[in-house]
Amino acid sequence: MFSIKRISAVMCAGALALSLGACSSKETASPAKKEEGTGYPKKAISVVAPSGAGGGWDLTARSFAKVLSETKIVSQPLTVENKPGGGGAVFMAEYATQQAENNDMLFVNSPPIIINNLKKEGNSPYGYKNTTPLAQLTKDFGAIVVKADSPFKDLQSVLEEVKKDPSKLTFAGGSAPGSMDHLISILPAYKYGVDPTKIKYVSYDGGGEAITSLLGGNADVIGTDASSVKEFLKAGKVRVLAVTAAERLSGDYKDVPTAKEQGVDAEFTIWRGVFGPEKMSKEAKSYWEKAIDKLVKSPEWKKEVETQGWELEYKNSADFKTFLGEQDQQVQQLLKALGMQK
Repeated sequence: MFSIKRISAVMCAGALALSLGACSSKETASPAKKEEGTGYPKKAISVVAPSGAGGGWDLTARSFAKVLSETKIVSQPLTVENKPGGGGAVFMAEYATQQAENNDMLFVNSPPIIINNLKKEGNSPYGYKNTTPLAQLTKDFGAIVVKADSPFKDLQSVLEEVKKDPSKLTFAGGSAPGSMDHLISILPAYKYGVDPTKIKYVSYDGGGEAITSLLGGNADVIGTDASSVKEFLKAGKVRVLAVTAAERLSGDYKDVPTAKEQGVDAEFTIWRGVFGPEKMSKEAKSYWEKAIDKLVKSPEWKKEVETQGWELEYKNSADFKTFLGEQDQQVQQLLKALGMQK
């Protein structure tokens, strides 16, 4: 979604056509029922994934909306919308300028909401300060991925190739240049002594498009979030060369070594959270704080997080806002070190 815990010298930045569920709850204990008397929400809620289908934002938005509906925590219908463009920057501009008071539109995001606002190339004038942060929901990790029939069997073989000729291989990701997937893609090479500015990177709108590019032979390597390639790994279509976690992951990734195991100190944690509009009403904010708190404590949400291959890491609205301020400072330091700050 990244907690940059080792910012000095480490790059770590950076991103259900759905169940519309109109669910009504007769349980007076639910946040939805409690708030109904005060008038919010009165209509369907839109949860936006500012990317194409299939990537981390899309999966998070759909899981968030699905479980809120199925558990009847929210009584109004929830729909998911995909609004791709510029690694989230296009939607962010629309949201900040046209939806600043729209309590009925939430969106999910991750490190790009900070990175896009601070990077030099293709930056967005809008960032998390133009929103109301509601909660961090999960964390995920970066993955370096090739096709199953790729000649590259491990991370070092890729790095040796780019060290000889940084522009020989095409790297791809589901976010704009300078944003999260780009940073995941070039992080290991950067730590291996390769000039990251010389690496060829192609951006797509979402991890799903990046995977399609890889499988279609239009990219040699992709950097993306581990959870979005889980099904392709299980199906034998891709080979994950490394994950950017501090320790090996469990489940389907138990046999995938970390970058650090392979001698490359490249750790990268992706946080994902949900946001409301900058001028969200106190009533709506209070409603969502209670609803999300109940969501993350539910067994249904815990099961969904496990199914998706994420890790539960919850921060409430106040803690999330503080965390984002810390991330903002750290990303500035990171981009400055790479000559990528605005």
